[in-house]
Amino acid sequence: MSNQTSIISKVWSFAGILRDDGVSYGDYLEQLTYLLFLKMIDEFAKPPYSRKITVPDGCDWESLKKERGAALETRYNKTLKELANEKGILGQIFTKSQNKIQDPAKLFKIIDMVDKEKWSMMGSDLKGQIYEGLLEKNAEDTKSGAGQYFTPRALIQAMVACVQPEPMKTISDPACGTGGFFLAAYDYIINNNNLDRDQKEFLKNKTFYGNEIVANTRRMCLMNMFLHNIGEIDGDTFISSADALVADEGKRFDYVLANPPFGKKSSLTITNEEGEQEKEDLVYNRQDFWVTTSNKQLNFLQHIRTLLKETGEAAVVLPDNILFEGGAGETVRKELMKSTELHTILRLPTGIFYKPGVKANVLFFDNKPGARDAWTKEIWFYDYRTNVHHTLKKKPMVLEDLKDFVECYNPTNRHDRIETWSEDNPEGRWRKFSYEEILERDKTSLDLFWLKDKSLADLDNLPDPDVLANDIIENIEASLESFKEIMATLNGNIEVE
Repeated sequence: MSNQTSIISKVWSFAGILRDDGVSYGDYLEQLTYLLFLKMIDEFAKPPYSRKITVPDGCDWESLKKERGAALETRYNKTLKELANEKGILGQIFTKSQNKIQDPAKLFKIIDMVDKEKWSMMGSDLKGQIYEGLLEKNAEDTKSGAGQYFTPRALIQAMVACVQPEPMKTISDPACGTGGFFLAAYDYIINNNNLDRDQKEFLKNKTFYGNEIVANTRRMCLMNMFLHNIGEIDGDTFISSADALVADEGKRFDYVLANPPFGKKSSLTITNEEGEQEKEDLVYNRQDFWVTTSNKQLNFLQHIRTLLKETGEAAVVLPDNILFEGGAGETVRKELMKSTELHTILRLPTGIFYKPGVKANVLFFDNKPGARDAWTKEIWFYDYRTNVHHTLKKKPMVLEDLKDFVECYNPTNRHDRIETWSEDNPEGRWRKFSYEEILERDKTSLDLFWLKDKSLADLDNLPDPDVLANDIIENIEASLESFKEIMATLNGNIEVE
């Protein structure tokens, strides 16, 4: 245990040292990813593994670690550039790579730290703990925007606990970020099954498929998964760099677990003839979509439904606008309830995401074959928003907070559920609404709530001042985002700063 603590301490200490030089957690994490990958290739090439993993001449670990000063910087830059041209996971890890550590002496110290450990012999739990810790620190750096790629791990674990993925089945995340859903599903399958050799091989190499268009985030996802023992160092990549929404590639999966990126519109930055940058809305014309729209989340929801096998299951984090928007939103909701069994919606509190003011929900639905009648008969709602206050630092959401929801969901038999809400218990958070009740609502809105906001009803029992202040800030920031989107539309989709 003391050795583990020592390794974690070393890795983190360098993050602090480099911060003083202006190197962010994200940049440090990126460089550490390159160096760890090179070191592990070197370890796997030696006994007891003795695997033949080909890297270009002069780009191996031994060549790098013997250099010093300017020669080290030159060698490192050359290595990054050449490895970016390789195929498979190796090439994906080094795509668009560049050296962010300008002081060769500090670069050498990090190389020396990485060199002193036998990473291939280290438990995946420890390697994962180190890397996940850095990913979370990086997400906390709000200026970098990395938080949008980091879904709270407690939420992911609760979603996976409800879906209960099984061995020998495939899992997709079309906006996989740093791989949080994959890792939680992997841990669940490992911890809840006595896997045989074929099941272990399938889990390692054939279970997970995803998309991530941001090169830096994609490399972190690949490294995160590899450190958790998913995939082969010289194998094919299972994370595509393609925009998942562009086309239906024809692949179908048993499960889709996802938190698509925030922001309502998909857009592409283009340069006009005068050299000015403009934003152009991306509208995906796909035959498998119910409606054509530039709304990013509605497109992801339609795409996720396409990805599912006929018996596939999905759990997806989506913002509030998906529940109540008219037009394309209403069409998508109606079609989703008809073609799938949309059986559960978890209403999430604010203060749990790194992007402030986000109001989101988790939609759980099972795909079904074509039929005349709607598959959705009733939808169960769990309100974990009203009178719930979380903050990222002082009161972060933990898995225990969602324990009651998971128990109400009843994963072992979700057809055997009991409402906690009743006329006699109006404070119950778990309540069902029939398909007919929802159809009668304006715009077929799923934006349902019934609990009284205690802060409005009881002025003598207000939350702590810091909680109130945080709520006010989040509401203002959320409103500002909405105004920006309205202004962008009014001004011909010009982005408002």
